[in-house]
Formats: sequence, C-alpha cells, structure tokens
Amino acid sequence: MKTVRAALVVARGNDRGIMTMAQGISRRDIVRQAAGAGMLISASGMGINARAAEVLKVGVVFVSPITEVGWTAQHRQAADAIKAALGDQVVVDVIDDIFQPQDAERVFRGFATSGHKLIFGTSFSHGAPMAKVAQQFPKVIFNDCAGVKHGPNLGSFEAKYYEAGFLAGVVAGKMTKTGKLGFLGGFPIPDIIGPGNSILLGAQSVRPDSTCKVLFMNSWSDPGKEKEGARALIAQGCDVICAMTDSPAAVQAAEEAGVWAIGYASDMKKFAPTRQLTSMVVDWSSVYVQDARDVAAGTWVSKARWEGLKEGVVKLAPLVSTIPEDIRALVRKKEDEIKAGTLLPYAGEIRDQDGKIRVPKGGVLGDDDVRAMNWLIAGMVGQAKG
Repeated sequence: MKTVRAALVVARGNDRGIMTMAQGISRRDIVRQAAGAGMLISASGMGINARAAEVLKVGVVFVSPITEVGWTAQHRQAADAIKAALGDQVVVDVIDDIFQPQDAERVFRGFATSGHKLIFGTSFSHGAPMAKVAQQFPKVIFNDCAGVKHGPNLGSFEAKYYEAGFLAGVVAGKMTKTGKLGFLGGFPIPDIIGPGNSILLGAQSVRPDSTCKVLFMNSWSDPGKEKEGARALIAQGCDVICAMTDSPAAVQAAEEAGVWAIGYASDMKKFAPTRQLTSMVVDWSSVYVQDARDVAAGTWVSKARWEGLKEGVVKLAPLVSTIPEDIRALVRKKEDEIKAGTLLPYAGEIRDQDGKIRVPKGGVLGDDDVRAMNWLIAGMVGQAKG
C-alpha cells in the first residue's frame, strides 16, 4: 500500500500529474490541493480514471505516519484486510500523518469528491471535521475511530482496551518483585486513563499492594521523551512498564534496564524480546472489512461500536516464554470469564485517589462512565493531567 511519501495522484479535469515528496512539494501544499483536486494515494497503483465505476472506493486517513508498530500500523493492517477480503471489488486509498482538524477536513472532502463511498478516520481529532464533511455528502459513508458524533451516514468504533489491560495487569501483578508498576500515557483522556486504571486493577486482583506511577507525555509519539519517562519510572523502582503511546521506546527502555514491559496497540516483542510480558494488541480488521462489505451491499447502518476480547478487537500478544504455566492458566481463565461476562474489570468496590468510593461493592461502572473516566483509582501515583 502506498502512502503520501510514495506516489500522489492528483486529478484536475482531464489532466493527471504524478508528484512525489522528493520533488520538493510540502505536505501543506499536498493537503491544500487535496481539497479541490481529490488527492488520492492508491493502494492499487491505478489512476482515478482507470478504475471501474462498480468498484467500491475506500479512503482511510491515518492520524500519524505509518510505522512498523503502533496505533497507525494497526489501522494500516485493517485497511490491508479490506483489500485481502474483497479483492478486485475494492480499491483502498490512504494518506498518513493528518493530525490537524483543518487538514483532516480537506482530505475527507477530497476523498468524498473523488468517488469514495466509505471513508475512515482514525482519531478523536478527526471527529469534528468528519462530522462536518459527512453532512455535506449524505451519500458517502463515514466512520471514525474514537468518534463521538453520529448521523445517518456517520458511525464510530472503539475498543475495550481495559479488558486486555486487566489481563496484562494480572500478569504484571504476578511477575513484579517491587509491586510498583509504571504507566506512560499519550494524553490524559478517558481512552488512556481507563486502561491505565484497569492494568492496576488487574495487578491488585492478584497482588493487593500493587501501585502504579503514571506520567502523561502530551504527545502520541515522542520516542525520546517516552524513553526518558520510562527510565525515570524505572529509577523510582517500577519494574513493569507500560506505555500507551505510538512508539516502542518504553519497551526498549525496559529491555535495556532488565525490567518487564507491556506493549500497546501492536505486539512489541521485537523491541523487547526477553522483557515484554505481553502486549495489548488492537485489531480493527473485522470493523474495516464488515463496513466495506455492508457499504458494497447497501446494508450499512450507523452505529457506535465498542468491542473487546469477545469480538477479537483487543487481545493479548503471546506471553513471554519465561512466565510459569500456572500464571498462563490463570490468565486464560480470566480471559474466558471476561468474554463470558462473569468477570467485570470495573466491578466494585473501587475508590479513587482521594479515597472516595466511585463504584460501591456489588456495583459495576457503567459503559458511559467507563468511556468518560477522568479520574485515577487508589494506588495510582500521579495526576490525571499532562
């Protein structure tokens, strides 16, 4: 699949020009031209005018550059899965590194005016511009990851990261020697705070005295800052490090220091071959493929998906080989219970850092409250802000 750093196909009436970043064209110029010209980055290598009208055209906008692992890498795998599933019935066009809402709006409009009938956003920051463009193109289907706005042709999808987080926490609680975990988050938003809390809840379920030092990077990908943050946590006695960011820097720091690591989004084992306990993997393929099938069949309906272990959207990467079998069996058991709904990670009693009871004994935190979580549980050391 080609990205913005490869070939850019720009349609202007009957003229077509091929441009590359090497020709000195800036991303600002590219995004500006996408608004009026319908810039495409073709997965098939075919120009706009060469595509058959009956083929479903899908556009995907990645919030960050495509890298080997991480958030955008998982979305790229899902985009690839559409092509694998539908073959010649679909053309998938992608553009990466579109974070600013104004740029996203231009690119979404460019796709919509170029005949794309299904357009994916991959970030909360894409939500508002996608909602605006969706109103202008009612016959085009839009779907945004982490979006909160919906309409007849606008849906959203997210993952229950906290389910995998709880299981990873169980492993961490069994393997830690100090009882101190370290957590690096990109931004202090519910999608990060909630899973961070769940990791500690999982650890506390097998080691009640577990604590977790938390730091927020205020960035999705800053490898230098992430490595520095991980080293600071390790220096404070944290012997299990997890980072919900978009680089492997933290697991690399753990490998170098000889402490345990928990990866996020992708399996990060390559970067911590002996010290990664597991990774909380996200697999969007089922969402992307089902949307493409539904749009092609004319059966797509707007919905707010929120799926987890049961649906295969989140999963644990294979546990490191040094983990004893009794811990493996315990994790399998708890995973089956979460899938069956008999183990609820946010079941009470749960207190916050100030000792306030947030979930009483016998109660369960509701879905809306989980998705709006902006507080840290008892045992978290740090603040829910950048």
